[in-house]
Amino acid sequence: MFGRILNKIDEEFLKSEPRKGELFAVSALFDTPDQIITSAEKVSGSGYRRFDVLTPYPMHGLDNAMRLRETKIGWVGLLAGMSGTTLAFLMIWWMVGIDYKNVIGGKPFFNIAPSIPIMFELTVLLSALTLVAFLIAVFNKLPSNANPLMATEFMKHVTSDKFGIYIEAKDPKFNQNEIKSLFSSLGASEVYDINEVSYDEGKTKNPILDFKFVGNLIGVGIVTAILSYFTLNYLLFLPPFNWMHHQAKVLPQSESKFFNDGFSMRKPVEGTVARGFIPYEFKGMHDSLVVETPNPLPVTKEILEKGKKNFDIYCSPCHGYYGKGDSRLRGQFPVPPTLHSEKVRSWKDANIYHVITNGQNVMPSYEKQISRDDRWAIIHYLRVLQRSQNAPDSDFEGK
Repeated sequence: MFGRILNKIDEEFLKSEPRKGELFAVSALFDTPDQIITSAEKVSGSGYRRFDVLTPYPMHGLDNAMRLRETKIGWVGLLAGMSGTTLAFLMIWWMVGIDYKNVIGGKPFFNIAPSIPIMFELTVLLSALTLVAFLIAVFNKLPSNANPLMATEFMKHVTSDKFGIYIEAKDPKFNQNEIKSLFSSLGASEVYDINEVSYDEGKTKNPILDFKFVGNLIGVGIVTAILSYFTLNYLLFLPPFNWMHHQAKVLPQSESKFFNDGFSMRKPVEGTVARGFIPYEFKGMHDSLVVETPNPLPVTKEILEKGKKNFDIYCSPCHGYYGKGDSRLRGQFPVPPTLHSEKVRSWKDANIYHVITNGQNVMPSYEKQISRDDRWAIIHYLRVLQRSQNAPDSDFEGK
């Protein structure tokens, strides 16, 4: 039953149309790859230009045999890629350098290095889309795809078991009898005359603006959107599958039906301590009240490297890489005092830890950004900086 339906469809839609038009081309079929290569060399060498070779699979050497010129599609890709790079550059420059400036560690508002991945992605995207559009609309002249070769014995063979070549009647050197004699001398198994087919081209000169074609595109788009929406939002979530989208949880900033005040985000219970975290006991106090506890971390290479890394990230934007107060924020934030003053050098480690944790003047608290051990590691590294910039004479004795 199903087979009969398919045969009926084939008879209705795949039947050949009558060839009543003028001569389109003379074609020939060959049995071996060597024959088609030799034929392509002979045809191109004889001065024919409007011809083509069709094979059931790609063949090396045909380009040279046909003396094909380099395709222009590469220039399209180059121009599209350069346009994508330029647009990405201008987009990022405008967004982060002009329209919405953000101070991030004293770095320039527009920085070329982190912009390269986005520029690369937009280059590839615009180049690929433009190449596909040009191949469809310009080089292949779609949707006008009515080629006289379709639905011919020649096309059936070159897509399955034979190698074919044809020369169009529009070629300046075209002579029907001479071409048939040429193909026969080259060993062609079959030679065909291919006539034009009378197509209903519609009322529009440009097929891409044809009402039926545009209507079909819109219809296909609507049906695809409806099916995609139904599949992605309903079909995939039919019981028992919910893909963990529905869970007994509360999303941030959402209303709670459980608590009386309606807030889903709850404050920690007063008086409790989170596991692995001990609150800072001198929070909010003046630094003169801080108990002088020693730095709990040993002075090792690993600790100093960790301290340097965190100092460069969190401290250097304002204090500078060497703690001299030479801010890298280019006047966008108040410049702090140097960390090499007598006052700071005479401070105990606990006093510096207190300032990092509690904040001071315009300096905010870094309690949330920097862990406790990393704060102590920063202090070790700061002592190294102070020693390097204020070394006593004893450090130079014997050197």
